[in-house]
Amino acid sequence: MRRRKSSTTSFAEGTAIVTEAAGASRRGTTRLLISNVRVFDGLGGPPRAGYVLIDGRKISEVGTGDVPRPSSTDTAVIDGGGRVLIPGLSDAHVHIVLAGSTRSELMTGGAGVGYLKGAAEAEAMLMRGFTTVRDMGGDTGDLKRLIDADVLPGPRIYPSQAGVSQTAGHGDFGMVYDEPKVLGGSPTRTEELGVMRVADGRPQVLAAVREQLKRGASQIKMMAGGGVASAYDPLEVLQFTADELRAGVEAAADWGTYVAVHVYTGPGIRRAVEAGVRVIEHGHLAEEDDIRRMADEGARLSTQPFLESDHSYSNPVSAEKNRRVCRGVESTFAWAAEHDVPLAFGTDLLLDPAKSSKQSEMLTRLARFCGGSSAGLTVATSGNAELFRLSGARDPYQAPVPAEGNQETDRPEPPHLNHLGVLAEGAWADMLLVEGDPTQDLGVLGDPETNLAVIIKDGRVHKNTLA
Repeated sequence: MRRRKSSTTSFAEGTAIVTEAAGASRRGTTRLLISNVRVFDGLGGPPRAGYVLIDGRKISEVGTGDVPRPSSTDTAVIDGGGRVLIPGLSDAHVHIVLAGSTRSELMTGGAGVGYLKGAAEAEAMLMRGFTTVRDMGGDTGDLKRLIDADVLPGPRIYPSQAGVSQTAGHGDFGMVYDEPKVLGGSPTRTEELGVMRVADGRPQVLAAVREQLKRGASQIKMMAGGGVASAYDPLEVLQFTADELRAGVEAAADWGTYVAVHVYTGPGIRRAVEAGVRVIEHGHLAEEDDIRRMADEGARLSTQPFLESDHSYSNPVSAEKNRRVCRGVESTFAWAAEHDVPLAFGTDLLLDPAKSSKQSEMLTRLARFCGGSSAGLTVATSGNAELFRLSGARDPYQAPVPAEGNQETDRPEPPHLNHLGVLAEGAWADMLLVEGDPTQDLGVLGDPETNLAVIIKDGRVHKNTLA
């Protein structure tokens, strides 16, 4: 495939005809046709020659036959030159506010540091091709609203708001000499920033979960086991009693959504699943029986293809924890595949801005752990979208229900996994035009600056390198 000289358009300026078309599509008067492409629909089949027609924020047509003749007055055209068109990528475990800043910046700087750097990181994620992310700990509600309103560029965000932790748990980043809040102490710095909320006992857990839902959480994050970065908890410790976990699950269910828990070990997984937790985050130190139990109970696994080099720890205890976790990556993916546990992909990069771009590299590892490039790409598109759909009534991007009696919309809505992660009629218009074929070589997505020719999110063109 002949590569043309790259020129990236900024969010503010855009490209002449295409950006004008995308902006006009907000008014419902302009459409965008992506022609002469090979379409990967996100569901695992091979790319097929065809076209995609965008009308406003949604895909109105995906075809393999004759390209519809565009009107010169209402349709802009991007000729894909035979390139592969894929759904926008997604990351099921990010920390936007934490990814753009160091620990020192967050602990000693003003509250605005994390938020402003988080906004920059959100734009960087979008320009890597990640059009949807699930944030698993951080105050992202306002950032999400500004992105959704087109005030700032960035991905769609499924916010958890503050992660909920017990005292001395993975989310307790207070100093060891600080009085615990439950015993009369003050909130920690991470609580002040809205990154974590420390709660002990059923009443406090209920209040903490409801607080995050009040602040716009689409799902709830709880800490059910030890962590790598946290100071006081060995990896194998259990966190939150079964009753405390059930309290969180009940409060989330009352709002029509679910609880995901941070946990690495089998005993923690079993306690969480028995309490009704729907999603396990990480799970790298589980045994095969634990993964089998998840399959039996219908729980999902949101995990990460970690390498030791993804995170740096000056503390030798955390460095050793990191080594242990990374040794479990291969078996965790293998057992999930063997026992048909629904899998989601995330990166969990934080507190090291220089490594944020590893998000793209980590995506490419799915080819190894998921049985090939096409399977890995499916996980990072429609597979993650299945997980996002669990937010149910709290899903900020659920498709609108057709109005009764409307002749143009009275057909049943097709099961497009909440209309994210796929290229199909009625889906949100989030897509990438790629140099190379990521279904054959997922590695091409490891260099988004070079190999993402076009980035479209919500019907708006954010990058176009084609003349």
